[in-house]
Amino acid sequence: MAINIPRAEYPRPQFVRGSWANLNGEWEFYNDLSASGADRELWKCEKFDGTITVPFCPESDLSGVGYKDFMTSVWYAKNIDVTAAQLEGRVLIHFGACDYLTSVYVNGNKVGTHKGGYTSFTFDITDSLTVGGNRIVVHALDDVRTMKQPAGKQSRKQYSFGCYYTRTTGIWQTVWLEYVPETYIEKIKITATDLGGEIMVETHLNKYVADASLKIEASFEGKPMASRTITLSGKVSQGTFTVSEVYPWNVGEPNLYDVRYTLIIDGKDVDTADGYFGIRRIDIDGYKVRINGKSVFQRLVLDQGFYPDGIYTAPTDEALVRDIEYSMNAGFNGARLHEKVFEERFLYHADKMGYLVWGEYPNWGVDTKDVELLHTYLPEWLESIERDYNHPSIVGWCPYNETWSKDQLHSNVSMIALATKYADPTRPVIDASGGYHAGITDIYDEHDYNQDPAVWEERCRAHANGEFFNKYLDKQVKYDGKMPYMVSEYGGIKWNPDMGQGNRDMKKSWGYGNAPQSMEEFCERYCKITAAIMATPNIMGFCYTQITDVEQEQNGLYYYDRSLKFPKEIYDRIKATNTAKAAIEEE
Repeated sequence: MAINIPRAEYPRPQFVRGSWANLNGEWEFYNDLSASGADRELWKCEKFDGTITVPFCPESDLSGVGYKDFMTSVWYAKNIDVTAAQLEGRVLIHFGACDYLTSVYVNGNKVGTHKGGYTSFTFDITDSLTVGGNRIVVHALDDVRTMKQPAGKQSRKQYSFGCYYTRTTGIWQTVWLEYVPETYIEKIKITATDLGGEIMVETHLNKYVADASLKIEASFEGKPMASRTITLSGKVSQGTFTVSEVYPWNVGEPNLYDVRYTLIIDGKDVDTADGYFGIRRIDIDGYKVRINGKSVFQRLVLDQGFYPDGIYTAPTDEALVRDIEYSMNAGFNGARLHEKVFEERFLYHADKMGYLVWGEYPNWGVDTKDVELLHTYLPEWLESIERDYNHPSIVGWCPYNETWSKDQLHSNVSMIALATKYADPTRPVIDASGGYHAGITDIYDEHDYNQDPAVWEERCRAHANGEFFNKYLDKQVKYDGKMPYMVSEYGGIKWNPDMGQGNRDMKKSWGYGNAPQSMEEFCERYCKITAAIMATPNIMGFCYTQITDVEQEQNGLYYYDRSLKFPKEIYDRIKATNTAKAAIEEE
């Protein structure tokens, strides 16, 4: 009988091997309310009485648990079978994400610990496995109330409120096994910013071996474009190859090359993986941010990545595609992936659909002046940059959102922004979106939720004439007109025409400004403000808040369940406004 595995698709599309096993589905589960499970050595427990459906967090309905209160300690267990053939090489266990401090045990042996709730991690569990039955136990500690761990929009109260929502505890992305040879490729880092077609490749092996090389075979739409073998000089090696024809990746033009990597040792093929890459270059020229030499106005929407049934986890892979389609159908060409590190499958679909995204980190609630936070914040932020470096859809990084400190130059914000630039010099960095800019940001951005079109039109006229509006002059470095400028949050127009229908009750909802009295007023407000921004020749982009409602925050263009809020003619008018040519795009 076929077993229904939720989120059964391959979780890492840029580096695909054939020998793997998806561990999603039913696991044993224990909510360790006293957080004493470690003292009781629960990794030795033969059976947990509860069950949960992985990869959905226990707060979610899809998990089968649906426990909404605080959970500071949770335990998972799953029994698996491993064959002798699978143990001939190495066996890796991968976690897409598990919030927050995760320990993994195999047959009672601790195989690794990971700190961080948003990035992927891997442990080699080979030496703890035996042929036949094996038991995996996972323990996750998670307490957002400490204010010492990144938690994004997860509520630090028992209930959701304002723009804080239901928490995510423990496993919330796919768990999977991978069967690899003794020596294998850990990862490939691709830098494809040369429009002449030269591609830089950085190869990471699990260990150094002599007489090793990497064969690279690239194609475009089935046509061979490159074939080269690079000698590997150590555990980490760098080299280049050149494609014979250049098809750049761009907004709405998702040109991607397929690539196969083959590790060769002593003349024998020992490891193979398939992936893809896109050739795409980002440059800053005055007020303009250019993609492949052309000024592109970034028509972004805020995407918080929450789902009513899965919370942090999309119920299906198709749901990820649908979110991008809904955004593009409204005329947006990208999104700020807000206060959350999104799963790799979302970025894969953005790559495939020609959709721009900004990568962010869930910083809300942390003290930017607390140097100790560098030990928790910086490592995982750098992990996220490293994991997602190869995605052409990512056009910028933003490690912080709305931070306020007059000591910013000496705070974590400055240090982490500089570390981001060193980790990835190919993309622009916004140090603190909408907050205090420390003078090292590549793009100056502000958040403004004023909803009076007349005020926006006046401000934008002044901005075009060099009279730059600074909302928080007492708190931040003044914009001097010498770099690109973005309105990276605006709108947030509260609209709920279905008053009195359960969770759509207007009295319980929240949004910015005074709610319009009709759909027509909503549409007029949206279109006039957006048009004013786009008509300003020294503004390079906007980000509208937001694509969907999220729980009580009901200012989305779609309902939380992704159903339509408006009739087609309203979406058509919004799309017409968003897709009009922006002044900065005039060449």
